Amino acid sequence: MNQKEVSELRRRLKPEKCNITALRGCYVNENNQIVTEFHPSLQLMGQEESENILAILKRTLSGSLGKNLIDISFTTAQVMDSPEHRLLMSLRNSSLEDEQAVHSFYEKVISTLSLEGGYLILLACDKYDLPFRRDEEDEEISAQVYSYLLCAICPIKTTKPALSYYVSENTFHNSSSQWLVGPPELGFLFPAFDDRSTNLYGALYYTRSAQESHTDFTDAIFQRPVPMPAAAQQEAFQVILQESLGEECSLGLVESVQDCLCQMIARHKEEKDPEPLELSPETVGEVLGFCGASPACQEAVRERCRETFGPAAQLSPQNLMDTKKLQLTTPDVTIQVNPQRGDLVEARILDGKKYILIRAEEGVALNGVNLCFPSEAAGEE
Repeated sequence: MNQKEVSELRRRLKPEKCNITALRGCYVNENNQIVTEFHPSLQLMGQEESENILAILKRTLSGSLGKNLIDISFTTAQVMDSPEHRLLMSLRNSSLEDEQAVHSFYEKVISTLSLEGGYLILLACDKYDLPFRRDEEDEEISAQVYSYLLCAICPIKTTKPALSYYVSENTFHNSSSQWLVGPPELGFLFPAFDDRSTNLYGALYYTRSAQESHTDFTDAIFQRPVPMPAAAQQEAFQVILQESLGEECSLGLVESVQDCLCQMIARHKEEKDPEPLELSPETVGEVLGFCGASPACQEAVRERCRETFGPAAQLSPQNLMDTKKLQLTTPDVTIQVNPQRGDLVEARILDGKKYILIRAEEGVALNGVNLCFPSEAAGEE
């Protein structure tokens, strides 16, 4: 799925636009036991409650593609006949009325998911009448109906008892602890919404954390491999650069690679291309070549990327390097630099010793205290 398709579904998750035909869920305690189940009607809920439910579901379609939102592709054999695909189809086709399918799904989640404390499993079915505009009559008609399932799994947080002020009584009372539903930790959309059509061969998986993909959960629900978490991709790429470049792994080269990735992301954003920006191992090697790496190092990086991420991997640039900061570290010093001002920093060897030089212009301060340079303090020109 691309960003435009995800955004289109997100815009539907409002009380006046969505057509959620079924809503089900259960609360699982810290002992992995279902404490209670619920099967409410979104239309009969109060406005505030329904908006909160929709906000939770909307969060499962948020974040960056390739980082928080990950495409899942089923094989033809799975779609034709497999337990995992049959279960998802039963939930969707029955509008969550298949009790056996619903409880089978709950059991799969409980048996594989490890979250601290209790959590909420929320399922919703929506039907989207896809409109298109006739050229002759200039009116919208429905070409097809996209029926889909949304799942959100949210941690339950318990507040601490506290002293509260009650305005109506003009007095203070102790308030008891409450259970609050937190933002979704993970979730998914099924089937995928590709080319504004139903794609039974795909799903869109959501994970809140770039460090955690919850592979036990995805293995049980989808039986398909999920790319390593974004944070792990970044760590792996750091090792690839360090080991593949060897003596060529200089400040200038690594900084140039980061700058090149930043420019690619900015250009992609300016062009408003709905398709996610992805790089193959071959393209990563080309980026290294553009930044000045030797042909041998380019090929070494390509090979390591194939081994680490897979020969057909499509990598998001923002998962390879932190494009929002430029940080240099030594065992005793950490330096943060504006990513757009890497030109202020250079590495030098002076009198046989290694130095990181930062060109200082104006506004140099230490712990908030503006500093003068020795020449200025001495009154020299």
